[in-house]
Amino acid sequence: MIIRFGYVSTAISLWEASPSKAVTFARYSQLPEEERMDKLLSVTSINLENTKRMIHYNIAHDIPLYRFSSSIAPLATHPEVYWDFVTPFRDKWTEIGELVRAHGLRTSFHPNQYTLFTSPRENVTDNAVIDMEYHYRMLEAMGLENEAILNIHIGGAYGDKAETIVRFHENFKKLPAHIKSITTLENDDKTYNADETLAACQKEDVPLMFDYHHHMANLGTMPLEELLPQGFATWERLGLRPKIHISSPKSEKAFRSHADYVDSEFIKPLIDILRGIGQDVDFMIEAKRKDQATLALVEDLSKIRGVKRIGGATLEWK
Repeated sequence: MIIRFGYVSTAISLWEASPSKAVTFARYSQLPEEERMDKLLSVTSINLENTKRMIHYNIAHDIPLYRFSSSIAPLATHPEVYWDFVTPFRDKWTEIGELVRAHGLRTSFHPNQYTLFTSPRENVTDNAVIDMEYHYRMLEAMGLENEAILNIHIGGAYGDKAETIVRFHENFKKLPAHIKSITTLENDDKTYNADETLAACQKEDVPLMFDYHHHMANLGTMPLEELLPQGFATWERLGLRPKIHISSPKSEKAFRSHADYVDSEFIKPLIDILRGIGQDVDFMIEAKRKDQATLALVEDLSKIRGVKRIGGATLEWK
């Protein structure tokens, strides 16, 4: 069994490398009109340059998974701003995509918690579609739209899970087919557990993004020995290795919060189940220390008898 590892958005080991520098709408509105576009262009340019730095960091450290920041182009989806964030930077987008493909990195986006399809308010669904289109355009600009994924949660239950999941399936129809085809659904830590999310994935023919920490905070009834193989089967249409989100609790009291690093003891039961299934997977690390947590976990697990480090962030279990 082989597990590859990666992290989210920012390699904190790099100095001043945030790919998520922001321009608030309030700040944008205060600027003279002739300076507004320059501000958007300058911040986006920095974010793209830092994204490229992250890709080079991953290549240098042989980290095969990376989740792009959703905030590369500030205010790109704001109804009073909408602007062309692709054309002025076409060369930069292309360069990043070429680097990703040349070195076989696996990439993704994870739109925020407001991108959901369960709300009874039509404008919330419309905004979710706009946000998914924004993320897809970034992938398209990099030439990665046929190999990367967009991951979201089902959303809130609005006091009635049964009624809301029906509304989710109705609202989800508004997502353009080409975007839905690369969308995954993740179980969450409070509302839709892994069982319920798997059922939605099977109905919509989209992959299940299993989150182990969320699962432990919001247990379903199906044993993982049964749930995981069914979840892995949902990835077959895309032809991609199943991906799992990994983190561990900050504390017993703050169980849902992510710790700085990943406690290897917390995830060993999951790894044992994966070994029993015999499934190669990818782990996306969602710990606060990001790249440092990823490499620390790889180091911890590589010390286990029978585990061989076959790459900077890739392990093989015999």
